[in-house]
Order: sequence, then structure tokens, then C-alpha cells
Amino acid sequence: MVIHLLVDPRALGSLFPPVLEGAGSQSPAESPAEEHNMDSNGKPSTVQVVLLAGSSALTAFFYSVYRKRATTVARLKEAKKVPIDQDLKKYLSDIPGRCVPYAVVEGVVKSVKESLSSQFVDNCKGVIERLTLKEKKMVWNRTTHIWNDTEKLIHQRTNTVPFDLVSHDQAVDAAVRVVRPLDSAELDLETVYENFHPSVQSLSNVIGHFISGERPKGVRETEEMLRLGESVTGVGELVLDHNLVKLQPPKEGLPYFLSRLDHQSLLSKQESGVRVWRLLALASGAAACSLLLLLLWRRYERHRRAREEKSVLREFKEQQRRRLRELDVDEGAVSPAACTVCLSRERSCAFLDCGHVCACGPCYLALPQPKRCPICRAAIDRVVPLYNS
Repeated sequence: MVIHLLVDPRALGSLFPPVLEGAGSQSPAESPAEEHNMDSNGKPSTVQVVLLAGSSALTAFFYSVYRKRATTVARLKEAKKVPIDQDLKKYLSDIPGRCVPYAVVEGVVKSVKESLSSQFVDNCKGVIERLTLKEKKMVWNRTTHIWNDTEKLIHQRTNTVPFDLVSHDQAVDAAVRVVRPLDSAELDLETVYENFHPSVQSLSNVIGHFISGERPKGVRETEEMLRLGESVTGVGELVLDHNLVKLQPPKEGLPYFLSRLDHQSLLSKQESGVRVWRLLALASGAAACSLLLLLLWRRYERHRRAREEKSVLREFKEQQRRRLRELDVDEGAVSPAACTVCLSRERSCAFLDCGHVCACGPCYLALPQPKRCPICRAAIDRVVPLYNS
């Protein structure tokens, strides 16, 4: 028995309302990049998971640094400013423990016994000297194909002698001994000498450098010092120990500062660093949240399209059953491979990109423009004919 056209192909546009357009295996709006980023189950790809994990880790790192810097700034604001005067020892002896846990002391550098002389500058004396040798070279980046400037530390030596911080008023006979200055989180030294020694290169060396991908430029030599008479702000634990006032690294993990800046300038510098880390944390957090929301939205859209496709399929099958009942045709008499439009000829073409095989050639040609899949209503970009042997 041959069953002639039960559903007019030109009426398919009215059979499914426009609200269901785009439902199916893949809608026209779904780009190949999106298909590559999602697997067949709609789960995020490995690249997306790595990006989300990396941005989340960066956010956690930036936030931890921000919180640490913010705590430092808060403690710097709360630090007690203790002047160097004649009543300093009496003040410390009267407080519990003879100690100020976190104090700010501003004074002038003075050596205890002997001082250090600069190796390059005449009449330049100090209490801390740091000599540094760094090699400057250019390295070929095989990825970007660009020569990049780099520095390599060759040698560094730091010399210190005991020193005190004394009052700016020379008439005041009071001093604070600075203990373990190299433990300072910010040891602010002045560069008193700097010289660059360029490399002498022969033709053979130049050829060898291009082959190896490293081109030496020279050696930079610097000398930094904390000079005598320099105004210094020290922030740490101030303690009276056997009639000697000491400034030493504080307890409870608080930072130890020895800076040539005054207290307010040091505080402003730390606050600017806090703002930078806060912006980095906010930016990376916003990127992580945006990526997470994008993945959730794509998962939701995929789930929504799947629900709409099932609804369309149910409605289409119900329309077919209704037409079969109207024509008094047994549903079992229709071949499973029959065209879903005419129900008489075999399905002979596959629609792309949705991939449905649901119609014969004549019914495809009879579909109204723009041609859409009768099952999911996705736009038909191209058709692949099928041949049954």
C-alpha cells in the first residue's frame, strides 16, 4: 500500500511555531568554536577547565598578598611613634615588659665604633655596604623570535657594622641600637657608584652567540650604602635590654622596616602597593567569575535546546499520528525508514549541520525557503545524499 503525501512540506512552516526555531542538535548560532569548547555532553573542555582553575588560583594568590599587605598597612598606622629623647629609657622602663611591640623610630645614622668606606667614592662612609655584579645579556626567544634583555646575578656581598639611630638634635644624648638590619623587609640603600663594563666581542664570538641564542652585553657593577648622617625611619620592636635601647625585628610575623623615607611617605608607599594587589585580585576574580558564568550559561542553553528538541519531536509525532488517524491508516504499516514528510518514500538525505536523516529528496526540494529541518527547525546549510545498497 502506498501512502501519499500526508503532510504538505510547504505547510511545515506553520506546523511548528517560530518560538521553537533554533532547537536541535546544533542551532545556527552555535559556532564551530563553541562546539570545540564543549563536548557532546555539554561539559566544559579541558582548556576551559584549565583556564578556570588558573584564574581561580591567581585570584586566591593575589587576594592573599593583598590581605597580607593590607594587614601591614593597618599595623603601620597603629604603630606607636616613639621619639629619641632624654626620657626614652625611662619611658621604656615604665611600660610592661619594657618593650613596645611595634614602634616607629626616626633618627640619624651613627656608627658605634668604626664605619665602612666606599671602595669607589672618596670620603663616602656608611654602616651598610652592598656590592653587586650583574651580567646583562640578550637571549633569543624561539617562540616570539625576539631578542629579550635579561640580567643574571654573578656576585653580591653585603658588609655591615653596628650602628645607632640618634636624635636630629645633637644636644640629646640618646641612641637606639639597630639589631639585624639585613632582616629588614625594605632595606633602603643609596646607590653611590654604578658602572657598566661592555663585553668585547670578536667575529667568532658573535657567530657563536647567534648559534647559541645568547648575546652578552656586559657586566654592571654597583655599590649601595647606608651612609653616616642619613635620616632613617625604623619600624620594629623597641626594647630596653640592660640599659641599651634596641630596635629589632618584631614578633608575630610583622614586617621590619629600615627606610630613608619618613613614616608618612613609607605608609603612602605601602598603601599604593595594597591598591595594586587589590586591583589584580579584583581583575582576576572578575575573569574567573565571568568564565564560570559563561560555562554555566552555555550548559543551560544546551540543556534548554535539548528540552525544546524533545518537545518538537513529540509535537511532530503527534501531528503524524493525528494525520494517520484521520486517514484511517495503521501506524504499523508505515516503514521506520519512511520519509517523515510524505511517509511513502525512503529517507535519502542528511541535513547539516543538525545531522538529521528524516526526509527524501523530493520532499527536501519542496521545503519552503529558507529551508529548515522538519524535525528540529535548524537551518539547513547543506545536504548529503544517502544511497542504500
